[in-house]
Amino acid sequence: MTNTSILTLDSVSLALPDGRLLFTDLSETFDQRRTGLVGRNGVGKSLLGQILAGQREPSSGQCRRLGRIHLLNQQVIEHSATVADLAQVGTVLAALERIEQGSVAASDFDTVGERWDIREQLQGHLQRHGLGQLDWQQPAHSLSGGQAMRVALVGAWLSEADYLILDEPSNHLDSNARAQLLSMIEAWDRGLLVISHDRSLLAHMTRIVELSSLGLQAYGGNYSFYSAQKASQTALAQQQLARLKQQQQRQARELQRQREDLERHQARAGRNARHANQAKILVDRQQERSQATAGKQRRDHRDARQALQGKVRDAAREVEQDSAITLHAPTPQRNPGREVLALQALHLPRGTRKPLNLRLCLGQRVGLVGANGSGKSTLLRLMNGELPAPPDSLRLSGETALLDQHCSALPGHTSVLDHLRQANPTLAQSDLRSRLAQLGLDAARIELPSGLLSGGERMKAALAAVLYREQPLDLLLLDEPGNHLDLPSLAALEHMLGQFRGALVVASHDQVLLDQLALDEYLHL
Repeated sequence: MTNTSILTLDSVSLALPDGRLLFTDLSETFDQRRTGLVGRNGVGKSLLGQILAGQREPSSGQCRRLGRIHLLNQQVIEHSATVADLAQVGTVLAALERIEQGSVAASDFDTVGERWDIREQLQGHLQRHGLGQLDWQQPAHSLSGGQAMRVALVGAWLSEADYLILDEPSNHLDSNARAQLLSMIEAWDRGLLVISHDRSLLAHMTRIVELSSLGLQAYGGNYSFYSAQKASQTALAQQQLARLKQQQQRQARELQRQREDLERHQARAGRNARHANQAKILVDRQQERSQATAGKQRRDHRDARQALQGKVRDAAREVEQDSAITLHAPTPQRNPGREVLALQALHLPRGTRKPLNLRLCLGQRVGLVGANGSGKSTLLRLMNGELPAPPDSLRLSGETALLDQHCSALPGHTSVLDHLRQANPTLAQSDLRSRLAQLGLDAARIELPSGLLSGGERMKAALAAVLYREQPLDLLLLDEPGNHLDLPSLAALEHMLGQFRGALVVASHDQVLLDQLALDEYLHL
């Protein structure tokens, strides 16, 4: 495979409608190597993907493209009306139908182009990927999140594009679908950019590019290589900055000592001149020389300070400005070992037909796994009391909260700050803001309607409302909590869950995340 440059960024910058500069002066080339794009939530990865695909114009600079680009992002999943729209062939199929009904419009023929067998191609791809039961006219909202993503991926491979840009393609996919995605990626022989926080998926990339406050930085290896190089690079940059700051302190002390020495020398010389009964002209000349020496010393000191300050500024630019992500574990209310949940021959209204049995006490943690459609989300809603269940089949005791994968408890018109205030009205305003800042949520953005935030920022906001609610939790239910979270936030989530002393049920297809949680058992649906 030749590393032909297909996408080229040339000094690209992007300003948001509120005037905030999201990123600036980005220059990078993307060739046919499988590339993963990583970065913190809200840094602009998805918007950069839209620029690369030609769906958004940069505020300055330019993006050059060679060949056809196909972008699969969350907007496709959220705003598609039909299965055909999910596969991004809805307009082609609609034009084909109009032609079959007698249309002679040039625009319809232009839309179809050479894709006269697109209907058969779509159905054949759906069949091969275990989705043959779907009809291309079927409403998109009738599909599960995993099915919708699989259809969108089928559309990506059906696009015959020269370059694919996939934004969080493993979200909602079960283990079988993830394996299928990896096989498709391994077989793809054209340009590919994957925007993701999925460590298993990033392990299959041949290059990682990170978008951060420092701009774009390319690392020539998979996720493990990137992680090691990034840690080493960050440590060196921080050490260099610390050394220069120490040098700055030593310099300040030395310059102060030199000033004090000069002042003492001048004072002593003045006293000697007065007592020596020297002619006034000689005394004046000595004072002039002394003032010239003091002036030169001040200039030298100023130049030395400015030179070192410049080095400190340059070193600081090499250190990312993002602060560490911190999550505080909620404290369960009562004694460890108390039962908080019991399932006895529980039958789900949809999903698996197998009766479920489980007893869960404070301090226990369970991984909930199973294929898409097996009923994991339904079971979590039953556990949270959102769906009715026979009292002899499900018993709950204590405070329970559910964070679902769609952040459905977070209204799009409500700000993050208001949402957290509603969850905990007793917490001081300063504490609310501090908790959100520790999650890496920008102070200005927490007052915007949450619908304007990125998926990762919304997930963090919903997580804050669950963790920092007024009543301490006994049972925490998480439905795909890793979806949309950036890598530092995932690490913080894993650390927090390790400290949580309540009962925990986590539904996830992310085996790396599950492995970090020291689960007591798995419940397979």
